[in-house]
Amino acid sequence: MKRKILLDTDIGTDIDDAVCLAYLLSQPDCELLGITTVCGDVEERASLADALCRAAGRPDFPIFPGRERPILREPIHGKAKQAEALTRWKHKAGFPVGKATDFLRNTIRQHPGEIDLLAIGPLTNVAVLFLLDPEIAGLLRGLTIMGGSVGCRYYGNPAEYNIYCDPHAAQVVFQAGVPALRVVPLDVTTQLTMNSGEMKERFSHPLLRMVADFSTSWFESRPELTFHDPLAAVTLFQENVCRFDRGQFDVELQSDRLTGFTHWREDARNGRHEAALRVDREAFFQAYFSVF
Repeated sequence: MKRKILLDTDIGTDIDDAVCLAYLLSQPDCELLGITTVCGDVEERASLADALCRAAGRPDFPIFPGRERPILREPIHGKAKQAEALTRWKHKAGFPVGKATDFLRNTIRQHPGEIDLLAIGPLTNVAVLFLLDPEIAGLLRGLTIMGGSVGCRYYGNPAEYNIYCDPHAAQVVFQAGVPALRVVPLDVTTQLTMNSGEMKERFSHPLLRMVADFSTSWFESRPELTFHDPLAAVTLFQENVCRFDRGQFDVELQSDRLTGFTHWREDARNGRHEAALRVDREAFFQAYFSVF
């Protein structure tokens, strides 16, 4: 049976969200049920997701703009700069605003115990869903998060971006009681990089060529693509790509300097969460490109 997936994404800031969505749209074992966007410019992000869905032969795919702002802190997110490329691709503009939470809730309740929620952006939408409907976390098959770190820093920052953007939301999610909550942190994702030249060579599939076009603005300020979000997606279908250890995540909310930093405590017996702490780089790239 295909695996039922809901995707929550801030597509348009870092190019890896689009790389991830292209994989899900091409993965034959994935039944993608819908997409919600988060973290500023949510309608532009929805248009980017729609353009990829249309290119994959899925017009009118259910896409819902979600929360613009974090739960408590002031917004610090980046802009959806990749939306500049939309002038070159067919896409929808104008989405039902304010419906993302209801869409997630209704879809999960229609398929209790069957859906994996894949969250690859700040966790505002997911936290609001859990706060408004406390039972819903227990109705998921699982939740996979790209975010946080155990000991790794990225560009010198102590806190990973997705958690840092809305740390209070992340703490709500970690405490919600999801049956199977997995975190794919920077410790493994930063091992999966590709420069722009190699990307242009390997992204030959039509869907990946669109992603490469989206990436123009990304490579204006960055030397490489890091497959953060695609790794989280691939782990849903290829268990051998990462090794997961059991323990507990908590989010630093008290220190201004470390706000959003994730604290990990290993607990093989009683830990409620799992963290990917080892990755097979070759197995990942083989699994990712095998679907195109």
